[in-house]
Amino acid sequence: MNPGRIVVGLVVIASMAGLLVAGIRSGALSQRGLYLRSAVVKYRLDPARSKFIVHANRTGLAWFKGHSHRIAVGDFSGTAELNLDAVNPASLELTVRAASLEETDPDFTPEQKKIINKEVNELVLETAKYPEIAFKSTDVKGSLVSGKFDVRIGGDLTMHGVTKHIVIPATVTVTGDTLRAVGEFEIDRKDFNVNATEAFHGFVKVKHHLKFEFDIVGTRE
Repeated sequence: MNPGRIVVGLVVIASMAGLLVAGIRSGALSQRGLYLRSAVVKYRLDPARSKFIVHANRTGLAWFKGHSHRIAVGDFSGTAELNLDAVNPASLELTVRAASLEETDPDFTPEQKKIINKEVNELVLETAKYPEIAFKSTDVKGSLVSGKFDVRIGGDLTMHGVTKHIVIPATVTVTGDTLRAVGEFEIDRKDFNVNATEAFHGFVKVKHHLKFEFDIVGTRE
């Protein structure tokens, strides 16, 4: 074998190794060896493009003259971080302005909605005293299947001055610069010292469990 060719080959291999190490250190190379994104991408949550609803139906959660409640979260902020090639590392932080929760069910008249919103703010959530509802993830488990992340997001939910660990199942998809997380979960209001109302009109008579449905959109930063 030609010694010159051996030397040239070794030089080429060394050069490629050096470029690979430099690329990994700089985040310029992905695991596939292509010049792509860094491993973790951050998304800013967009409430204007999202849906976050608290369901309270008349068969077991809440009622107002025989109708179900549909309380929408109007104002929230937060971020999600995701490794686009694997479930981890990943994280979610979300802060809701408690006073932004409003009744949206079309069965209620505008006057009834005003009464419900007043009681939710002043009696149920006591938003003047506890203005924010916050969630911060502590762990994310799941799998990546056909471009979708099926995950269980464990984290600490703080509401009405109480913090409890909960788990939120979600399906997460990424299209271009847009992240979308869809799912639902339940909590027991007694875990957070949230009381049913008996004062004023007493129209928001919430039992123990509340169901949250979300379809949250985030934009890549």
